[in-house]
Amino acid sequence: MELTYTSDIQFISGVGPERAKSLRAIGIDTVKHLLNYYPRKYLDRTRILKIGNLRYAEGIVTVIGTVKKADVIKNRGRGGQRLQVFLEDGTGTMELTFFQGIPYLKTSFRVGEAFAVSGKLEQFGPRFSMIHPEYDHIQQEDDELKLINTGGIIPLYPTTDLLRKTGFDSRGFRRVMKKVFERLDLNSIPDTLSLSVREQFKVSDFSLSLKAIHHPGSNDELLSGLNRLKIEEILYFNLQMGLRKLRIQENEKGFTFTAEDQLVKKFYQSLPFQLTQGQISVLRDIRSDLKRSHPMNRLIQGDVGSGKTVVAMMAMLMAVDNGFQTAFMAPTEILAEQHYRTMLTYFQPLGLDVVLLTGSLKTASKNSGLGMIQSGMTRIVIGTHALIEDQVIFQNLGLIVVDEQHRFGVIQRAKLKQKGILPHVLVMSATPIPRTLSMTLYGDLEVSKITELPKGRQPIKTAIIFDKDRSQLFRTIREQIKRGRQAYFVYPLIEESEKLDLKAATDALEEIRAEFSDFQVGLLHGRLSSEEKEATMAAFKAGEVNILVSTTVIEVGVDVANASVMVIEHAERFGLAQLHQLRGRVGRGSEQSYCFLITSFKLSKDGKERLATMERTTDGFEIAEKDMEIRGAGDLYGTRQSGMPDLQLLDLVKDEPLVIQSRQISDFILKDDPHLRKPENRLLRDRVLSEPSDTLILNEIA
Repeated sequence: MELTYTSDIQFISGVGPERAKSLRAIGIDTVKHLLNYYPRKYLDRTRILKIGNLRYAEGIVTVIGTVKKADVIKNRGRGGQRLQVFLEDGTGTMELTFFQGIPYLKTSFRVGEAFAVSGKLEQFGPRFSMIHPEYDHIQQEDDELKLINTGGIIPLYPTTDLLRKTGFDSRGFRRVMKKVFERLDLNSIPDTLSLSVREQFKVSDFSLSLKAIHHPGSNDELLSGLNRLKIEEILYFNLQMGLRKLRIQENEKGFTFTAEDQLVKKFYQSLPFQLTQGQISVLRDIRSDLKRSHPMNRLIQGDVGSGKTVVAMMAMLMAVDNGFQTAFMAPTEILAEQHYRTMLTYFQPLGLDVVLLTGSLKTASKNSGLGMIQSGMTRIVIGTHALIEDQVIFQNLGLIVVDEQHRFGVIQRAKLKQKGILPHVLVMSATPIPRTLSMTLYGDLEVSKITELPKGRQPIKTAIIFDKDRSQLFRTIREQIKRGRQAYFVYPLIEESEKLDLKAATDALEEIRAEFSDFQVGLLHGRLSSEEKEATMAAFKAGEVNILVSTTVIEVGVDVANASVMVIEHAERFGLAQLHQLRGRVGRGSEQSYCFLITSFKLSKDGKERLATMERTTDGFEIAEKDMEIRGAGDLYGTRQSGMPDLQLLDLVKDEPLVIQSRQISDFILKDDPHLRKPENRLLRDRVLSEPSDTLILNEIA
């Protein structure tokens, strides 16, 4: 019986109804689902070495041998245990060491069984060793399995205990895949990319790519197949963003802001500083957008302290000058309250009321604010996620500003946009985003960058401080405070237990109060009430508090120009992007500022790399690239929140050329067929509309 792409898995030879149950438990119901169950890694057995020849080997090597001995051994000194396996092949013996998964591995590596192992060689005396190598069990008595499982490039599949019990270990999956490709009609696998696009961009057929990653004939064939599937993983998201952008430009008629900038001019004249050329350039972009017939959809990227908020405030006044309301959404209450106070300072002299709307407001204050918003009595609204609640009704919302864009998803941005009739949207991010991720995440936005800091700012001096050097650090802090400066002590957020995090900050408060008994020390954390947080920040900003002990609630946007020292405890627990954000809370005045990263000597390789990067550079974009290189994209920049697909194969860091190529393919297709209505793009359109994403986006595209 011939198989097709949609055939039920129970009809695959060797599966049947009973064994199909374990596959269905992980979402594999059809041949299509099975072929989309990708290998996690590969063993390259095209060059298998003998143990006796390993002294000549370099890099990753593969050896096939028989288990001579396998014992669980207690570790000396540090406790715990390890599995020690001795493998022989007639030319010598080597050692395999495993520190994790010991119960399962102990039952797998049975004496007399044959295994192929692949990994990096270590040498201890005359004997070679591998630590946690990739491995594959070989049944040498079975000729068919021997052909599948030895020689060539061998895929290794992710598996579970349930799957293994029903024969679906890595070997079992390879056996089934072999059966599938013996009977599968490759023409039944649809290719969403037209032949002309595949030829233009030199990408292989989808069906051949699937066959290549499950049953590779060579390294070149495998690479070609992987590249096509990696491009495919991000292509539909790129097309969704591209279609959304086209829809806005072609169909959405926005408000054109053409009135004279009376309030904008008064605000500009009241500023106690000059705008940078970067700020002026971005304002020109915004002004140009606001004069067009379709809504603005622009992202401002700028490093910490580059002056994005001033630009946003001027854009908000453009909306007010044209008779519209404007909403500013911040990710935290502390930041929303700070923006509220800043805007009150500048906007009240212009005769403007400003309303603050957060979740913790008392009912009376909240109801008063809601009434002013609905009646149009206020033109400027500052808030958190509370702005997208159903009871918030604007009279004529013309501009939305979203601060710290990476903390809000596409869904939240779209919900706020629905509060008005096609309002303009300006989003901002102080978290520098690497180019490949930015061009994907923000494919529906125009992007402006502010790449310079205001005049008079000095680069922050950063130093790694070990626990033993605290006394010297405290002397430095004391000197700064005596000069009239202020300091932050920040403790890491421990995700597993907010209570534990709270205890760390409060315990530290007592220690720091004892050390700096002649100064005022305050405490700030997420469990304080809104009034308590506001009072603490107001006291710190007024200089009444010399040292602020805090959790990471101050990470974003907190602006106290007089603070010149940032101390980050347990700095190794933070990612680079977060360390950079925290460091950005100082250095906001003209005085020299300092950031001290306190850590212990016990640092991982990644930990050392992160802290060394912080010590070396203050360039946010360089730091962002390094952070993504170390940690991978993942959720680092809220990719899941943004609606991006889960990436099984594509690595946004290592596969940068493929990310760029996928975007180029998307742009090429949409330039030729902006609505995907040509016959050759029918399958592509169906796939784009069926791809999991924000339903608000799909409604706009459909």
